[in-house]
Amino acid sequence: MTSDEAHPGGFENPGVEARCALLRRVRTIAVVGLSPNPARPSYGVSQAMQGFGYAIIPVHPAAREVLGARAYPRLGAIPVPIDLVNVFRRREFIDEVVNECLEIGVKNLWIQEGIVNIPAAVRAARAGMLVVMDRCIYRDYRQYCS
Repeated sequence: MTSDEAHPGGFENPGVEARCALLRRVRTIAVVGLSPNPARPSYGVSQAMQGFGYAIIPVHPAAREVLGARAYPRLGAIPVPIDLVNVFRRREFIDEVVNECLEIGVKNLWIQEGIVNIPAAVRAARAGMLVVMDRCIYRDYRQYCS
């Protein structure tokens, strides 16, 4: 099954056109789980997205700064509007991220490739969020949107 197909449990990713439209309209991406370690996928993907012109806001409770940007311990501590939340956390933490997004009014959620939490994704989508799950934001941008 590809990540564009419906996941069992009622979640289906937006199509390529909708994902590209999302990436064209957002400017500020809060990255939950952005590691300060350059060897981690979150770092490389975020660095690439930063290179494409996106403002990256690291969300990591133990980091002070990542990729030259101030890090915040949680989404609610970020003092500027967030266009998109990109998540690099294990599936068991996705519910908490969805809760935070709903609390602060985030409209767009991208859950990275390899991370699947269908109940959380469905809950976010039913609450009005545009949700992409189990896809790499960098790969989608490069392959379909650049």
